[in-house]
Amino acid sequence: PIEKQVTALNDAFAAELRKNLRAHRVFTINLVGAPGSGKTSLIEQTIRRLHREMGIGVIMGGPQTGLDSERIAALGIQPVSIYTQGGCHLDAAAIQKALQTIDLAPIDILFVENIGNLLCPAAWDLGEDARVVVASLPEGASQPIKYPDTYLSARCLVINKTDLEPYLPDTSEALLKNALLIHPGLEVFQVSCLTGNGLDAWCSWVRQGVQSGKGMTDA
Repeated sequence: PIEKQVTALNDAFAAELRKNLRAHRVFTINLVGAPGSGKTSLIEQTIRRLHREMGIGVIMGGPQTGLDSERIAALGIQPVSIYTQGGCHLDAAAIQKALQTIDLAPIDILFVENIGNLLCPAAWDLGEDARVVVASLPEGASQPIKYPDTYLSARCLVINKTDLEPYLPDTSEALLKNALLIHPGLEVFQVSCLTGNGLDAWCSWVRQGVQSGKGMTDA
């Protein structure tokens, strides 16, 4: 009962967030994944490919350091950092506070990089339009089976580090099969943020989300 009360309060904050973001026609992506899965790398590569055609905002959550924020700032986009000091997830109230420092007028897409964790973030709505799981191939093909709630709550899966497949016991197809077993409706992209393979398809999906956001209403 206590957990339900806490998440219900978060859901109320998230509903207000979603209303505000949609009013500004901002397409919001909540990136969830384990530490080292490549969430920051995916944001970096997306910025490099899309920054000339759309406004991009970034909110980054982390337990302590701002090293990842420095990587985004080096691309000319100043992210807003949320330090959780050991907390295992972001919540809607933290995002709402972070947005007070962002001018949403020029923003078309907002990336929220969640804490590196595959358990806690699944239950916390951040007002996003799409929750995207970033799973690196070295984490193993059984990851969706181990963390089903995360995959069930996601709209999209990005399988990263596919360039390492020749050196690993698991395959992208095995990870994909398990992910679709848990959530058959997942949209899936197989990419390498190192080589660039698959990123054009991912960026096309992002563009489509932004375009759909232009027609969003508060309903």
